[in-house]
Amino acid sequence: MSVYTLAGRASLALATALFVALAGVSTAGAQERTAPRDAAELRLSFAPVVQQAAPAVVNVYASRTVQSRPVSPFFDDPFFRRFFGGPGQDMGRPRERVQSSLGSGVIVSADGIIVTNNHVIAEADAVRVALADRREFDAEIVLKDERTDLAILRVRGASETFPHIQFADSDTLAVGDIVLAIGNPFGVGQTVTQGIISALARTRVGVSDYQFFIQTDAAINPGNSGGALVDMEGRLVGINTAIFSRSGGSNGIGFAIPSNMVHFVVDAAENDGRVRRPWLGASLQTVSAEIAEALGLDRPSGVLVTVVGAGSPADRAGLKVGDLITHVGDTEVTDPDSFGYRFATRTVGSTTTLTVLRPRGEVKLEVALEAAPETTPRDAREISDYSPFAGTTVMNLSPAVAEELRLDGFDTGVVIAKIEPGSPAARVGLQVGDVIQTINGREVDSSRTLQRIAGSDPGVWRLEIRRGGRVLRIALRG
Repeated sequence: MSVYTLAGRASLALATALFVALAGVSTAGAQERTAPRDAAELRLSFAPVVQQAAPAVVNVYASRTVQSRPVSPFFDDPFFRRFFGGPGQDMGRPRERVQSSLGSGVIVSADGIIVTNNHVIAEADAVRVALADRREFDAEIVLKDERTDLAILRVRGASETFPHIQFADSDTLAVGDIVLAIGNPFGVGQTVTQGIISALARTRVGVSDYQFFIQTDAAINPGNSGGALVDMEGRLVGINTAIFSRSGGSNGIGFAIPSNMVHFVVDAAENDGRVRRPWLGASLQTVSAEIAEALGLDRPSGVLVTVVGAGSPADRAGLKVGDLITHVGDTEVTDPDSFGYRFATRTVGSTTTLTVLRPRGEVKLEVALEAAPETTPRDAREISDYSPFAGTTVMNLSPAVAEELRLDGFDTGVVIAKIEPGSPAARVGLQVGDVIQTINGREVDSSRTLQRIAGSDPGVWRLEIRRGGRVLRIALRG
């Protein structure tokens, strides 16, 4: 079973929300959901919803220029070129070719702001969008956020008013609600599929840092990436992103990024041009059945605090090791992934309340929502000298750098931020996120120090590296 990023059927119960929506009745509360009562209700159509939402769903064409490999390895040899000149003299010259990818996108504002998946346009040099009415426009990339797998585009140079979709509150969704998926699967053209919400708050999908997805059985296929998942009022409830599949095609298990996270990233793009996430400054652990029993809980729930960084927002709020966080604001959290989603969608510069369970009872702590600070200048340095670090970019570690690299924000020292494929560093097994503690017994206290040591030739390299909470000791010949 594989998770694919994506560059069902209706039954009697599935007609419920459609009937309610077309009858003009609000579906906000679960108590208002009813089963269809006669055959006439089953003949109702999804067409009004599609007519409202589909014009705002676009095809996204991303392209980039790459250098093809030389046909001949002798191109730079003067002797070879002397005898193979003329029309064939360019046979070994690297040639440019264009790679293209196809996905979907959703217009979310009248001035042409478009949401799609980051993996659709990640390495694109140029992006073009095609509307449902076949008009095409160039688009500029406003923001790329790898951590949520979202990207924000803007139609370039257009002054008209575009059809767009309103955001729904994804927190009001319930399992069993009818949804429509709209996109361009396999490049066949705009397609609508229908299904239900199969599950909420799905984790362990593995396509972004924030594991909190809507699961649906609406058919989603390659090319649907970045397309719309809409409710029966034609509002955006999610951005279709990935599927579970053995073949690469739809097996009825698709995943969408909730609209509340999408809205958060869109607001960040329009206000700051970058995503600023709040930093807690604490490490959290899932509550297992054994831990729940030890704490006297009737079921595993909440997240357990295992580390609190000195001076962090968590520390200043009074959070302590051993605290059990049960709510962010008014919303219950059940594991570190749900906590990460709820906390990350809060606005930097404000505060939020954490409900914490302690042996003496429940307390509420007010936490300042602050971006992770760069307490030490990162001073990024590329290592090119012949050493085990050749091909790396190293930085001084700080909470901000740790946040970018998905590390705990309490380490200090020097971290590997980038490794060139095929480089000496890649061949000896170094990894992005490795914190270099010592080299031949010498403490590495800055990126400048590491660069200086890498320029030496000790004959044998003895490295002490911190990786994922473990310390590795490695010996290599020079």
